[in-house]
Amino acid sequence: MSDRELDLGTKPLQDEVISELTRPISFNGKLEQYCYPRPSEKNGRTPFAQDLTPTMRSATKRMFEEVHTHRVTRSSKSRYFSAASSVVSSPRKGRSTASSPGLRNNGNVATGSSLPNNLRDSIPHNLILLLVGLNPGIMTGVTGWAYAHPSNLYWKLLHSSAITSIRHPPSDTYRLPELYSVGNTNIVSRPTKNGGQLSRREMDDGVPILEQKVREKKPEAVAIVGKSIWESIWRVRKGRAILKEEFHYGWQDESENMGRINGRVGNEAEWKGARVFVTTTTSGLAAGMRPEEKEAVWKVLGSWVKERREQRKRVEEERGLSIDEIG
Repeated sequence: MSDRELDLGTKPLQDEVISELTRPISFNGKLEQYCYPRPSEKNGRTPFAQDLTPTMRSATKRMFEEVHTHRVTRSSKSRYFSAASSVVSSPRKGRSTASSPGLRNNGNVATGSSLPNNLRDSIPHNLILLLVGLNPGIMTGVTGWAYAHPSNLYWKLLHSSAITSIRHPPSDTYRLPELYSVGNTNIVSRPTKNGGQLSRREMDDGVPILEQKVREKKPEAVAIVGKSIWESIWRVRKGRAILKEEFHYGWQDESENMGRINGRVGNEAEWKGARVFVTTTTSGLAAGMRPEEKEAVWKVLGSWVKERREQRKRVEEERGLSIDEIG
């Protein structure tokens, strides 16, 4: 496929993806309220997400290109467009019903279970930090890159907090463990347009899975990217909702460590678990905190990550070992 055309087709799933990717953020997802049919249009139907016009193709392509920095080459763009198109144009798989375990919602929210998800966990053993997000968005599901939508502040905050030394593009998702000893996973793997399409049950069902991942891979610390994720973890652990006065951003008490192994379990030795740091959501649509407030929370985490990385490097130099041999 050439860079000049992004062939997305016209199937129902494709229309859903196109509608999401071409929706300007400034209208807060309500652009269709401001689109009016021309007299020549049949049945008063607007062409916003129904007919793929050249203008919409161009807008969609520009949205995809915003994911990249100016350093991305033409060949890498071509590979990206080809991969994204092949995912979007693939046949729809069978839809899970609302009664499927872990996928039930309030009944008035579409499950979106047929949306593609190409995002993989990046959790090698002994990371310094494992970042835990909510679930993939549509663009992340299509591309397989974490926090791929250009409105998301994730990559900006990683850089400004010194967790990463440069502002990486989402296409560098799977390079972070090697470069910075930082990995990524989500509490729910199912892609949706927004977090509001996830039910409490679905999020709660992801908690023991997350605990097991941490127990197996043993990162030093886990960063919970968003208050709602920590609320779900708390709810599963305590059997009740977290109180307002009990919640705080930053490092949590050692008793809240994740993946803890009490005593020897099989071949696994006792482990005190990974420290937990609750940080802010990176969604560009979340207006509960000002940007500078979010950065302040992230910088506390970044300062610790940077220090631990330097400590590991010194140990590596002293012992003459590679970072992969440490631990």
